Amino acid sequence: MSRKQKKNLVRIIVAAVIFAGGFFVPKTEETFSFLWFLRLGVFLAAYLTAGFDVLWKAVRNIAHGHVFDENFLMSLASIGAMIIGEYSEGTAVMIFYQTGELFQSIAVGKSRKSISDMVDLSPDYANVERNGEVFEVEPDEVAVGEIIVIKPGEKVPLDGVVVFGSSGLNTAALTGESALRDVTTGDEVLSGSVNTSGLLKIRTTSEFSNSTAAKILELVENSAENKAKTENFITRFARVYTPIVVIGAVLLGVVPPLFDGNWSEWIYRALTFLVVSCPCALVISVPLSFFGGIGGASRRGIMIKGANYLEELARARTFVFDKTGTLTKGSFEVATIVPEEISEEELLGMCAAAEKISNHPIAKSIVNAAEKRALKINAECAEEIAGYGVKAVISGREICVGNARFMEKIGVPVKNADTVGTVIFCACEGKYAGRIIVRDEPKENAAAALKKLSELGADRKIMLTGDRKNAAEAVAKTLGIDEVRAELLPDGKVAAVEEIYATKSPKTALCFVGDGMNDAPSLARADVGIAMGALGSDAAIEAADIVLMNDNIESVPLAVKIARKTHRIVTENIVFALAVKVAVLVLTAFGIGNMWAAVFADVGVSVIAIINAMRAMRTNKL
Repeated sequence: MSRKQKKNLVRIIVAAVIFAGGFFVPKTEETFSFLWFLRLGVFLAAYLTAGFDVLWKAVRNIAHGHVFDENFLMSLASIGAMIIGEYSEGTAVMIFYQTGELFQSIAVGKSRKSISDMVDLSPDYANVERNGEVFEVEPDEVAVGEIIVIKPGEKVPLDGVVVFGSSGLNTAALTGESALRDVTTGDEVLSGSVNTSGLLKIRTTSEFSNSTAAKILELVENSAENKAKTENFITRFARVYTPIVVIGAVLLGVVPPLFDGNWSEWIYRALTFLVVSCPCALVISVPLSFFGGIGGASRRGIMIKGANYLEELARARTFVFDKTGTLTKGSFEVATIVPEEISEEELLGMCAAAEKISNHPIAKSIVNAAEKRALKINAECAEEIAGYGVKAVISGREICVGNARFMEKIGVPVKNADTVGTVIFCACEGKYAGRIIVRDEPKENAAAALKKLSELGADRKIMLTGDRKNAAEAVAKTLGIDEVRAELLPDGKVAAVEEIYATKSPKTALCFVGDGMNDAPSLARADVGIAMGALGSDAAIEAADIVLMNDNIESVPLAVKIARKTHRIVTENIVFALAVKVAVLVLTAFGIGNMWAAVFADVGVSVIAIINAMRAMRTNKL
């Protein structure tokens, strides 16, 4: 517990002890006698010890025009009970209310800690090497390209590439995974990781404001602003509900005694009515449930931008996946080289020279294959044509490298054997020069992840890709995908998402899962966009609603499970709180309920709802 929570606990205990002492003072019917004053003084001391801050908040809020809140209701009901002589009950209302507030504070603190532990990424300093000396500076004072030194036990302050040393990095704060990640010279390192062993020197690749740690911290800080529809409804409900029950309590305390003259009894019922009507259980437990769900997900390396996305994910029944890098490893390898009237080396060399300008995984695989064969062919100039391929000039000859659509566009007929894999065609001076087949294997856990989604009630699992139909269908068959849309241009994915969106049930949501770069438009269009392996990607963090820090496809069904559990807990709390309150309100109106029942209906229900809400923080792995 925090220092403030401990102080409140001590205050509640002191008030409870004084409160218990009040029962040892004999109750007397004689007003203004010594025992009467003693009993009133003991209970009043307990009341003020427990509730002076509630009274002050009520007065302060009234002065600012905010009348109908829980502080006003508790103050009015407890003071009214004291005025009509129900000292023990009036004091109990305040003590138990403060106990409920302490439970809420502890629960929120635990949920916040689960997120703060996850995103305790920002280091206090960076050791920067300048002119042979090491200086300790603020992380935002380090420029791109400078060398920073990370000693064992220190956090990596900025993203960069290792230029000296090797070590094991603890990336739990980023990915939720406990296993160390071994790095050595040439490996990329993300800010927020912790160096566990050897000394590292890193050349920075981003400023601190654009680092992975800074992006994630910003993501978490903004998550509270995106409230779920249920949260907004409860807030609006409380604003309307509270004035109505206050008016109802006034009518209950004034109208009936006009007919039977029993003012004391009806005022007591009205005060009891006020205590019961306090919407604390709803106002506290609903946002706390969503907050707990977001905190629990963050411990698993799943960053959710807001409760509204968690709520939407709970409704998701249609799941659309990108193929490369999402369902497959994204690490292509050249499988076959089929030249036409030239050698394999010449075909591979021309394709690699043209593809050097592209960052696409397929292009990199061709370049890597050429480098392994020590082929050194350079292009005089090259131009990437989105959705088609690359046009380049090599040794004065025009070379076109890309997909079948590209060959068709430039009027070059191709020879395409029925083979599994992605085929890259090459044309030289308008003449077909051959093809290269590259393959990308499915991720080991992709089939299991998709099966778990089906078990969670996924109606449709669809894969979108720009790859050839036969290669895409082979992957889909292996993984258990329901539908395949292949040979799509970048804008074709968005159009496919639109089409699928139009055919789904309006009561359900569509979730798109992509690698977070070229899938940004589709991520933004879906009800819920999930970015895979998007650390350091501006496009992913901006376009996606949920970011999977650990690049684990099995985190998708886990996120769905967390969302469903959180939504179920929210529903349970709403139904339970309203059912108990309505029941006790009816009993109170008919004189069956009393102030102790009212305390349970308010504080008791709040505590139970809070404890239930904290369950959202814990979701077992699938």
